[in-house]
Amino acid sequence: MSTAQEDLTGRARLRDAAIECFAARGFGESLRSIAARAGVSAGLVRHHFGSKEQLRAECDATVLDRYRTLKTESLNAGPAQLFAQLPPSRDGGILMVYILRSVQEGSSAGRLFVDNMVAEAVDFTADAVARGLVVPSRDEAARARFLVQQAIGAMLVNLAMRPEIQLDDFPAVMDQYMADAMLPTLEVYTEGIFTDRSYLETYLAYQASDNHPPVGHAGEAATR
Repeated sequence: MSTAQEDLTGRARLRDAAIECFAARGFGESLRSIAARAGVSAGLVRHHFGSKEQLRAECDATVLDRYRTLKTESLNAGPAQLFAQLPPSRDGGILMVYILRSVQEGSSAGRLFVDNMVAEAVDFTADAVARGLVVPSRDEAARARFLVQQAIGAMLVNLAMRPEIQLDDFPAVMDQYMADAMLPTLEVYTEGIFTDRSYLETYLAYQASDNHPPVGHAGEAATR
């Protein structure tokens, strides 16, 4: 019989194999394929997780936790340290593709990923504002949601337009996206686009008027 430590190691190995399989080929991947990737029998998958649904739930939680760690590490690293770590890691590519598949699937897991990413972005941004790294927003939650949705949407479109990129080649996925997106992203975040404040000021005046006050994501008037 295996020891408790071996059992734990086997469970983690199966979970990580499942994360890779789901990212590479989608959530329809069979338990047999997942077991083959981990180098074990399909029966061992059921022994550890009971069902594919329970395995998927643990994979979702693990990916979210690893994304949170990766995001925290990137925010705590200076520019020189961050770019010294390029090219991006294979693990980062696995997380990105897994999350994109979840969102594209339109499942509750995908919505949970987005909601959690927005909540994390609000916390990360608040810390970055306090440290003087990011300018404050009139509506921090709205900005965080917009940026998360823009980032996910951009990645989905980017990969859809590049069918030659195999999603199971995780380093290539990251290399291609970073090559396309890094410079324009940093330009927009650092330098902005408009040369004056006229559009913003006009909209804020309109927003404060009685003509047509817009509502925010939560249904409340977004006036500041």
